[in-house]
Amino acid sequence: MSDQLNWFKSSYSDDEGGDCVEVAFATRIHIRDSKNPTGPDIRVPAPAWSAFIAALQPGA
Repeated sequence: MSDQLNWFKSSYSDDEGGDCVEVAFATRIHIRDSKNPTGPDIRVPAPAWSAFIAALQPGA
């Protein structure tokens, strides 16, 4: 299923092969290692992803 998703990498990531994750938004949020796009992905419910992102914000 991962090959049918539209994957996004953070704008903070560079193109020098650093450690990056990619995210795809579907019924669940898919997260994968950008260096291994055919490898496994982690899937989390959208509310859990939203809580994770909110916790990363300054002052959270």
